[in-house]
Amino acid sequence: MFDHGTLPYPQGTLVEDRASGRTGELQDVIEERLKDSGRIVSRTAYIRPRGGGIEWDTPLDHIRRAETD
Repeated sequence: MFDHGTLPYPQGTLVEDRASGRTGELQDVIEERLKDSGRIVSRTAYIRPRGGGIEWDTPLDHIRRAETD
């Protein structure tokens, strides 16, 4: 089953997707859990390019807060 997960940073925080090298604003986290035990199977972050555009997803452990100048 799927559910909204806990965001590691506030929504809209600029994050870097280390898998793709892209940066964008964190929108949401979706968790997939086993129905019987509630154990988390996966956590996926949804990121949107700053200024708008098409969201992409990546495993939550692939993101980190982006360095800003």
